[in-house]
Amino acid sequence: MKYQKCKIKIADKSGFCFGVKRAIELAQGTLNSNNKVYTLGPIIHNPQEVKRLEKEGIKTLKDPKKIRNGVIVLRTHGIPLELGKKLQKKKNIKIIDATCPFVKRAQDIIKDLSVKNEAIVIVGEKMHPEVVGLVSYGAGKCVVVENLKEAKKIKLDKNATVNVVSQTTQTPENFNAIVRYFKKRFKVKVFNTICKATFDRQHSAEKLAKNSDLMIVVGGKNSGNTTRLSQICSGFTKTRHIETARDIKKEWFKNVKKIGVTAGASTPDWIIKKVKEEAEKQFGIRGAK
Repeated sequence: MKYQKCKIKIADKSGFCFGVKRAIELAQGTLNSNNKVYTLGPIIHNPQEVKRLEKEGIKTLKDPKKIRNGVIVLRTHGIPLELGKKLQKKKNIKIIDATCPFVKRAQDIIKDLSVKNEAIVIVGEKMHPEVVGLVSYGAGKCVVVENLKEAKKIKLDKNATVNVVSQTTQTPENFNAIVRYFKKRFKVKVFNTICKATFDRQHSAEKLAKNSDLMIVVGGKNSGNTTRLSQICSGFTKTRHIETARDIKKEWFKNVKKIGVTAGASTPDWIIKKVKEEAEKQFGIRGAK
């Protein structure tokens, strides 16, 4: 793997994914109307990009009751089923559905499974907005597990059929380990709903980390997929998870020759660019050649 003279390389797959680009474009497309524009919670998990959108006029709200009229853009992670039904009943509100198509696919799968008398296991983070939404489509039949340890604690009838679905930003390693465990004990139906963009970013980050003395992972601290990139990279080299260029510390570059930079699926290019520029600056301060 070749590095530039500054010895800093950005992962081939990093930054905005298709679903995030689509959501941002849908949100910005509403600004030409004369309506107030809102999102329920942050449209994506990147505080800096959300702040930029707010400056353009897209306000983030937590409580849908406060919205009496205008446009609501549904976040990429989707929203709970019942909340969606309530919003559709409001006559003075226009709904723009920016739910990621891959999340939507997982929702549809769980909704179809909910009519069967079978267990539904979702591999994901219990409190993550995407998972909260997925659970709402399961008619009370969903159990969420975050890792193999939690999977082993689930008590099911030995004759049960277990449907395993994934949060779209999970690592294949975690998902597959849980699937293997269930397959040894139950009849299992697997629905691998990890999106390709997530897999590509994880693979690209791992490849770069193996050839770097330092990995800088850029993205919101509230971003699940960015956090997992950091976890993956830290298994191979020294890793720092930051949100902006201001988080970079000069001391990180001591005895470092090769730096890799990757970014979560909700990290915009303008932040990645500033991080690279600051890393080059700090690298230069050390007098590195």
